[in-house]
Amino acid sequence: MILLGVLFLAKLQAQVDTSFISPFKFPLLLSANFGELRPNHFHNGIDIKTQGVTGKPIYCIADGYVSRILVLHGGYGQALFVTHPNGYTSVYGHVIKFAPAIQKYLRAYQYKHETFVADVRPEPGELSFRQGELIALSGNEGASAGPHLHLELRRTDTGEYVDPLPFFKRYLKDSKAPAASLVAFYPKRGEGVVQGSCRKMLVPVGQLAQAFTAWGKISTGIVAKDYMDGTSNFYGVHEVTLYVDSLQVFHSVTDCVAADENRMINGFTDYEELENTRRLIMRSHRLPGNKLRLLQTAPDNGWMNIDEERDYHFRYVLRDGFGNKRSYSFKVRGKKQEIPAFEPDTNTQFLSCNQTNVVQLPGMQMTLAKGILYDDTWLKTHVVEDSSAISFSYQLEAKGTPLHTYCPISIGVRNLPVSDTEKYYVSFRRGNWSYSAGGTYKGGWMTAKVRDLGTYTVRIDTVSPVVTPLGKNTWRSTRNIRIKVKDNATGIATYKVYVDGKFVLFGLKKGILVIQDPEKIKKGVPHRLELWVTDACGNETYRKYAF
Repeated sequence: MILLGVLFLAKLQAQVDTSFISPFKFPLLLSANFGELRPNHFHNGIDIKTQGVTGKPIYCIADGYVSRILVLHGGYGQALFVTHPNGYTSVYGHVIKFAPAIQKYLRAYQYKHETFVADVRPEPGELSFRQGELIALSGNEGASAGPHLHLELRRTDTGEYVDPLPFFKRYLKDSKAPAASLVAFYPKRGEGVVQGSCRKMLVPVGQLAQAFTAWGKISTGIVAKDYMDGTSNFYGVHEVTLYVDSLQVFHSVTDCVAADENRMINGFTDYEELENTRRLIMRSHRLPGNKLRLLQTAPDNGWMNIDEERDYHFRYVLRDGFGNKRSYSFKVRGKKQEIPAFEPDTNTQFLSCNQTNVVQLPGMQMTLAKGILYDDTWLKTHVVEDSSAISFSYQLEAKGTPLHTYCPISIGVRNLPVSDTEKYYVSFRRGNWSYSAGGTYKGGWMTAKVRDLGTYTVRIDTVSPVVTPLGKNTWRSTRNIRIKVKDNATGIATYKVYVDGKFVLFGLKKGILVIQDPEKIKKGVPHRLELWVTDACGNETYRKYAF
C-alpha cells in the first residue's frame, strides 16, 4: 500500500500543469496551506494573504468558464468556480465582489428568487474568461477570520480537492523545514503498556533523548507544524513518515482529499486530545474503520509489537512541499512485563465499527449504521428522568469517539405544553457547547439527524428572533443599512427586507443584515423599510422602520 501511495504521488506530480498563473499581481504569502489540520476537516486549499485589506483584484489563473457561483452566510461566503480545459476547476472563496458580468448574472438570480443565498450553475461558455482577466475582488466573507483569498483546485471529473502548491511554487519561497513539538505514545487497549501504564503518554521533543520502556502493541503520534519564509504563520505538514528500525510503518502525503474523506481527519488525529486540549496529534496507526486514502501503514495498521527485550529505534521524518525536511529519533526499550486486561466501565454498551449498532433506552433510539464509527468503542449511557419535562434527557458518552456522518435519533415526547408541534426541536449539549439539531414531530416522537455524542433532549422554542437596527439615524444619508438579528434557540432560518414595497437584497454576515445594493435606495429622501425574520421553529419577527 505504501508503494501504491508513492506511485500515486508521482503520477499526480507528473500531471502538474505549470500554465496556471498567480491570481494576484503582488508577491504571494500564504496564511494556510493545503491539508492543514482543522477540527472535522482538512483545509482544502491555500489561503493567500491580501496585504491586510479587502478589494484586491483577483485574476483568472487560466482560460475557463464559470461553472458555479456560490453565496452562503458562512463557509466560503461568496465563491466562484471556474472550470478549465486541463481537467481542473479553480475555486475562489471569501470574495467581496465578482467581475461585472458575473455580478449581474448573480444579482438577476437573487432578485428573481428574493434570496441572498444562491447556488447558481451557468451553462458552459455562458460566462467565459481568459487567463489574466479580472474575475473578482478579494474579501473577508463567510467563515473568515481576516482578509484573504481561499484558492482551491479540484479535479473536475471527481470533485476531489488537489494541493494547489505544486502549481504555484514558483511564486513562493520556503527554506524552512517542519518542526515537531511533541510525540505521543499509545499502548493498544488490553494489548500493550508504555512506561508500565495502559494510558497514552505525551512527551515534548526536547525529552526524547531518554529511552522509553514498553511491552506489547504500541503506536505513536506526533504534533508538528510547517513554516515558510517571509511570514510568522504556521502550516500543516505535507508528508510524515515513521520508521521503526529499518521498517517504514507509517506514511502520509496530504496531496489529494475527496469530499467524503474530509471528516475522516477525526480518525487520523487524536479526537479525545482535540476535545480536551484542542491539540491536533497525527496518529501513526490507522483505526480499523478509517478509509482515508492518504494514510499508508505497514501490516497490523501501523501497530508495533514490542516483544523482544532490546532497543527499538523510532525515527520520524517530516517533509514539506518544497522538500525541506527534519527528523526526530528516539528509542523504545522492550521490557517484558504484565499487560493488564481491558475492563470497560459499567453501564456501557459495546459498539462495533464493522456493523450497524442500535442504542435503545426508555423513550429513545439511535441507529449508528456501519461505517459511522472509526473504531470499536463502549458507549456509556444515562437517562435523566423528569416527569414534568417535555422529554427525558439522554447522556450518550464515549470519550474521544467521533461520528463520521449523520445518524437518526428518536426521542419520545412526554408533555406537549403547546399544541403547535413545529415549535419542538431536538437539543444537543456537551460541556458548554450546545445547538439545535432540529427534527420533526410524528406520533409522539421527535426525530432528528445528528453526528455527535453527548446529551440529547427535546426542547421548545416559542420566542421570536430579536431585531436591533444599527445606526438608523444615518440610514437616509449614508444608505449603509445594517440590522442585527439574533435567535438564541434554533437560529435564524429566513429573512426578507422590502424598502418602499420592493425587495432589496441584504446579506446576513456574522449576525448582521447588511444591504448589498445601497444604490437602489434614493439618497436623502424618506423611505419605509419592512423586515421579516423567522427562526427554525417558525417564530417570526416583523419590524417596520421609517428613515
